[in-house]
Amino acid sequence: MGLGPARGQRRRAAAVRALLPCLAFAALSGTSGHAQTLTPDMLRPVRGGFIAPQDSPLRPTPDRTGQAPPDPSSDPRLRSPDTPAPSRVGQIPTYGLPAASGASDSGYDSLNRKRKKPKYYPGQARPKPPPGPGTPAPPVAANPNGRVRLSVPPSETANKTPLPPAMAGRVVGQPPRKRLKIDDDPFGAVGDYVGAFLIKGAIETSVGYDTNPGRLDKPQGRPVYVIAPEFLAVSDWERHAVVADLRGSFSGYTQNLTPNADGTPLPAPLDIDRPNFVGHIDGRLDVSRDTRLLGQGRLLVSTDNPGSPNIQAGLQRYPIYTTVGSTLGIDQTFNRLQVSAGATVDRTDYQWSKLTDGTSTDNNDRNYSQFGGVGRISYEVMPGLKPFAEVQGDSRFHDLYLDRNNFARNSSGGYVKAGSSFEFSRLLTGEFAVGWAERHYVDPRLPRLQGLLTTASLVWTATPLTTAKYYSDTQLAETTLPGTSGVLVRTHTLEVDHDFRRWLTAIGKFTYGTLEYQGDNRTDKIFTLSGDLIYKLNRHVWIKGNVTHSLLDSSSPGSSSKSTVVLLGVRLQN
Repeated sequence: MGLGPARGQRRRAAAVRALLPCLAFAALSGTSGHAQTLTPDMLRPVRGGFIAPQDSPLRPTPDRTGQAPPDPSSDPRLRSPDTPAPSRVGQIPTYGLPAASGASDSGYDSLNRKRKKPKYYPGQARPKPPPGPGTPAPPVAANPNGRVRLSVPPSETANKTPLPPAMAGRVVGQPPRKRLKIDDDPFGAVGDYVGAFLIKGAIETSVGYDTNPGRLDKPQGRPVYVIAPEFLAVSDWERHAVVADLRGSFSGYTQNLTPNADGTPLPAPLDIDRPNFVGHIDGRLDVSRDTRLLGQGRLLVSTDNPGSPNIQAGLQRYPIYTTVGSTLGIDQTFNRLQVSAGATVDRTDYQWSKLTDGTSTDNNDRNYSQFGGVGRISYEVMPGLKPFAEVQGDSRFHDLYLDRNNFARNSSGGYVKAGSSFEFSRLLTGEFAVGWAERHYVDPRLPRLQGLLTTASLVWTATPLTTAKYYSDTQLAETTLPGTSGVLVRTHTLEVDHDFRRWLTAIGKFTYGTLEYQGDNRTDKIFTLSGDLIYKLNRHVWIKGNVTHSLLDSSSPGSSSKSTVVLLGVRLQN
């Protein structure tokens, strides 16, 4: 858009007024031979101003060399805006910069060309050459605290894994994220959530060989297969809790045992298949911060152990027994003092025994109901150390007052024990107690069943890869032997787990047990040594191998036995 006539005249007049002082100075300072008067008529108007004529004193003069500067009309950068640009038709255009036009002539050169040495100003610090082989270590200084430190302290991020910006909270508008916890068992089952419950399931199948499944004095080996399912459900509530832990197994043999050639019955059943199931459901109701109601339901399904004198002669298969029980109690906390009390009810029933001759006999004399109670008081002396005292009492009532040998088996008894639960820096955790157990029978012919009681459950984390466990338990078991009140059973188990890799684990276990048949001179000792090797393919598939050697040393003639079991299987879990 062009300028109007009035605006153009005002701009030309302003330019003339600006040049008048310069014209006057040139007229006064110049010589008479060179003086020249410059009038406004001599100025040639151009767009945006005026240009003096070629012979004007305002034109640039030659320098000391006698060469005049370039004429603005000839220099395309200084030419008048009204002068047209030279034509570029037929000319080859060039773009960018020529190669290596900005390369330095000093410093490192990948082509190994000769470079200039850098120049330094006086007093300028020169860089030190990099340390080479044989360079001594940096100086070490000692601080007043007695600790040795480097003269140059490391930075805050030294030896630390850099965090992504999203986790470090450096992303604009995103809150900082917490680090995930280290997974202690990267090959363990993850489980699935069903509502507010975390469900985990697994099943193990194994095949192998047992050199003496009936625990006979004259071994008869048989191939064996084992199927063992597992189920675990844990509630994920802010208050209250429910835990269900169910585990079972079935040991099957492809062939039955062979009867004796002389026709005498075997001290073991011909069909030696054995089921086993242990399950319990625990619940906790948080009435208040210090008051909790506790409950448990439990179920045990099993048979007599092979080699036990309670097994009848001439059996076709093991009779299965079930024990169903429950506990209801309350737990109250008074600052560091904790008091717990509960009532227990249990019921044990045996199946009928099926004999090899096709007949069956009942086991009603072995069926009984048990009612009892348990109380416990503990005090937290310091964090990680909590001594306690526990007392338990119960009464057993059999369905038949007299058993098959005309002995009255009803009894009452219990135990008293004291110990402590502890947790020392997470390296040694568990519980240990020592006490005394007794049981009195209605029949005066049956002596008192009593003995020292020990219970323990200790876990020692020796190293991050090695863990040692110790278990101990004492039970007062029933028996059918005539004149024998019961069996005092003590077991001690030592287990060591070692991880060669996260995916390769070895487990060694040794068990020692004693069975005292009080009222009889019989005493049995049990030795068991086993080893497991577990190869974990992933979280869902494990391959397991097991070798177990068992030895039963009995004071009764013909009752000792030994056996070796070799199993190889796979575990599927979720």
